[in-house]
Amino acid sequence: MARWCYRHRLVVLVLWVGALFGLGAAGSAAGTNYSNSFSLPDTDSTHAYDLMVKAFPERSGDTDTVVWRVSEGSVRDTAVRERMKPALEEIAGMKGVGEVASPYSRAGAAQISEDGRIAYAQVTFAEQANAVPKELVQDVVDTAQDAERAGLRVELGGQAITRIQEPPTGTAELVGLAAAAVVLFLAFGSLFAMVLPLVVAIFGVGTGMLSTMLLSHATDVPEVAPLLGSLIGLGVGIDYALFIVTRHRKGITRGMAPEDAAVTALNTSGRAVLFAGGTVCIALAGMLVMNMRFLDGVVIATSLTVVLSVLAAITLLPALLGVLGPRVLSRRQRRGLAANGPDTSESSGAAARWSATVQKRPKSIALVAVVVMAALAIPVLSLRLGANDQGNHREDTTTRQAYDLLAEGFGPGFNGPLQLVARDAQPAAVQALVNTVRATEGVAQAVALPSPPGSGVTVIQVVPTTSPQSEDTDRLIDILRGEVIPQSGEEVHVGGVTAVFKDFAAVTGERLPYFVGTIIALGFLLLLIAFRSLVVPLTAALMNLIAAAASFGVLVAIFQWGWGAEALGLGKEGPITAFLPVIMLSLLFGLSMDYQVFLVSRMHEEWVHTKDNARAVLVGLAETSRVINCAALIMICVFSAFVLSGDMEGAMAGIGLAAAVALDAFILRTALVPAAMHLLGKANWWLPAGLEKRLPHLAVEPREDAPEPVRSAASGSVPGSASGSASGSASGSVPGPRTALPAGTRGSVVHGFVRTRQGEPVGDAILTLVSPGGRQVDRVESLADGSYILSAPAGGAYLLAATAGVHEPWVRHIMIGGDPLVHDVLLSDVGVSR
Repeated sequence: MARWCYRHRLVVLVLWVGALFGLGAAGSAAGTNYSNSFSLPDTDSTHAYDLMVKAFPERSGDTDTVVWRVSEGSVRDTAVRERMKPALEEIAGMKGVGEVASPYSRAGAAQISEDGRIAYAQVTFAEQANAVPKELVQDVVDTAQDAERAGLRVELGGQAITRIQEPPTGTAELVGLAAAAVVLFLAFGSLFAMVLPLVVAIFGVGTGMLSTMLLSHATDVPEVAPLLGSLIGLGVGIDYALFIVTRHRKGITRGMAPEDAAVTALNTSGRAVLFAGGTVCIALAGMLVMNMRFLDGVVIATSLTVVLSVLAAITLLPALLGVLGPRVLSRRQRRGLAANGPDTSESSGAAARWSATVQKRPKSIALVAVVVMAALAIPVLSLRLGANDQGNHREDTTTRQAYDLLAEGFGPGFNGPLQLVARDAQPAAVQALVNTVRATEGVAQAVALPSPPGSGVTVIQVVPTTSPQSEDTDRLIDILRGEVIPQSGEEVHVGGVTAVFKDFAAVTGERLPYFVGTIIALGFLLLLIAFRSLVVPLTAALMNLIAAAASFGVLVAIFQWGWGAEALGLGKEGPITAFLPVIMLSLLFGLSMDYQVFLVSRMHEEWVHTKDNARAVLVGLAETSRVINCAALIMICVFSAFVLSGDMEGAMAGIGLAAAVALDAFILRTALVPAAMHLLGKANWWLPAGLEKRLPHLAVEPREDAPEPVRSAASGSVPGSASGSASGSASGSVPGPRTALPAGTRGSVVHGFVRTRQGEPVGDAILTLVSPGGRQVDRVESLADGSYILSAPAGGAYLLAATAGVHEPWVRHIMIGGDPLVHDVLLSDVGVSR
């Protein structure tokens, strides 16, 4: 498929562009129909809500509040009335406004505070908040605030008002893309290579969000779902393309034709991307275990965006690679390739040095990593699930100021009243219940509201003495449900937004262990099949739990404890949104699996061919840490940008996931995991023989070419043809006795001795000869005296690599001709670079 997409690139591009614009046109015509229902079946608050809808269908529109305060005098003063009353009448006459309940009406006396300095009016729109045009909301805000004067302050609150405070749609995504572009340019050094992952992510996320818009008409999709979908879609879309483009560029620099390099990249990294995308979707699907209808829409939106991002990476990306050809490399790289030939050097630099450091000091590094993660996880012990409201908005927003004014004038509980909904209750029983509730500790006010004739439903509005997010309010709900209402003998349900979110948090807490167990078990099974080991998946499961605890600790410290929340423009501290742990754990599990797969697959490959655990961990970390860290840095930029989304849940998810990715990539995958694997030794790869026979085989990222079996350095000949001329040995080699070639050997060969820098022979060293295209052409073990012989099918430039136990990996470019090439190998101890 990769070759077909590469060769038919114009067709692929037209199909993707057509899909994006077609979905855009359909989405614009259909609009959105997102749902914001957080209710759960069979909960007390849901029963109360259902009865309320039945009894008061006319209250289905969004109700917002205009609040005003005078610095002197009373809101009843003539000067104040003459400014506010015309403004409220003008708002009431606007098309789309159903009703305005004014404190200056006969029934509005209760809408003025006891000291007479604060009053409020309720504006009921004809539609729910999401359906109210922003232009109408802005007109309401402007009209109300135009009544301000010196000594008279006007603020507005409500869901519809919140919408006009949000930044323009796409701000967070654009900032995230810009930050990712900078990281990609620094990583690739090429403008064209930088653009590729961004284009792939834009098409994947764009089609995913537009598809979600259309699906919102067919199923319940919460308003936060597209935001979360774009958040995860941008992260994985850019990262998956990054892995493939990196492998493609590596193939070209090793002398492969661009088409072959693209096909190879898709057949290796592309397979890993498919596996990684599948694990993310499985993790997201784990949310279905929670049996919350609200989360079903989140699963649909996020999984669909991930699937489309993966599809773009394996179809659109090879087409774009075909358009660019060799221009995917920078000009400097293209000039170097033309002048110096293929570059087949192994990993070096900071990544290799860090890998060697981890190997030398695994206990110290593991201890430091565990201490850091444990310290960051401490705040999670005080995690409290709940809901955010307008009291958590920034201090400079009108919704936050309206919230504070209402709390000042009417008490903290006024912003989150409880509703006791009774069915078929006798008036005397209702009055007795009202009196009992009023006498209950923590209740500021309890009033029976007028009910429509014949509805059989009675509503008692209860205003707590504490704020909606207070733990005392939670305890009051428990007292009402557990003591007060049962004593009345009536069928009464406790509802209201505060009760709904308390029930949501309670159900989430009850079902969360089953959810965590499900995704951990699925991850264990996938890694067990992929890496044929019991210890590797167990280690991964433990690391996922550590990463989750530490990232939630950061989340609690910032959003619940308020450490820097206001300074970062995130608003006032409060409980963690009830559904956030489920979503974050799903995304964190999927992303952690991605990094685990890319890291351990390279280690596993080296283990399969050398059976040397130290070597496997050393090489795996050295060769993958750079691309993992680069991918993590991109995700951190994308996720952190969602602080600008204007949505508290989006900001929480963005910061939580950014912290999780940073801790996972920079501490767990590059420090704790390899250190632990060094300490565990060969036990990393233990699998009972009986289980080995029963497990299916799954190639996550197969080798570019099947390796030739390791043979003895004195084994027989390999057919080939000679051409070219011999070149001298590498700098730094020492002369020594030469071995005669085996009788009958044909073709071009290289032979010599493997020694330490002290002159000691190294037996059982693995020597590999690699072609300019990256294909392994021969592989041998050195004999006890250190001698080896490698055969090449033809003369030319090759890469000669040597590895041996505790010695530093060694690699050189060599030129083989028709005559045997003598090339001695000098190995240094690990950590000593030459």
